[in-house]
Amino acid sequence: MGYTEPMVSGIQWASFFPAALLLAATPGANQLLALRNGLRHGPRPAVGALAGRFSAFALMVVAVATGLGAVLTGSAVAFHVIKWCGVVCLVWLGGRTVLTAVRRRRGAGHTSYTEREAPPARGDGGRTGRRLARQEFVVAASNPKALLLFAVFLPQFLGNGVDEAAVPLLLLGAAYIAVEFLCACGYAALGGRLQSLGMTRRTRRALDACTGVAMLGLAGWLAAERR
Repeated sequence: MGYTEPMVSGIQWASFFPAALLLAATPGANQLLALRNGLRHGPRPAVGALAGRFSAFALMVVAVATGLGAVLTGSAVAFHVIKWCGVVCLVWLGGRTVLTAVRRRRGAGHTSYTEREAPPARGDGGRTGRRLARQEFVVAASNPKALLLFAVFLPQFLGNGVDEAAVPLLLLGAAYIAVEFLCACGYAALGGRLQSLGMTRRTRRALDACTGVAMLGLAGWLAAERR
């Protein structure tokens, strides 16, 4: 039996992981959302909500592996529909976060956030988790750059002479999702750490406002992006 070259070689894996880590660690809409959720709800709900994001990513990987990703990324109509859905979603989340920060000015003081935050009512945790997961899913699914990432970034690391690309694309997609999951956990943990520091209301409002403004900035960048 002759030697069969692997679908993705060791050298390609070695170049894939640093590139994937750089992409995943760069602050984006979903990573800012994980930070916000960790800050507002704690790291465990924020990490649990990541199921929404990676459900959307898994669907994108399958679409790319089956050839549907090329159809979507090649269609100007599909690209713009997804893009404007993403803009609306980011404006809604960012605007809501900024408005929350502004409304809390009325209670400004030096009371720590951990002292003034009432524990959630029993049974509310499940509803909150589902709501956060839906937000993660919508932000991920409505970001055309995420689909382009899988459709353009992953094929660069396919092995030479691979006739059937579906399996290696699925492997690379799963590896990228694992890398982004670790980075997302880091953002959620950072938000949870900031929550646990006993911040004043003023600091909490400033962080909320900065996160909201960053989301609005990403919405503006996405709206101006052509392809």
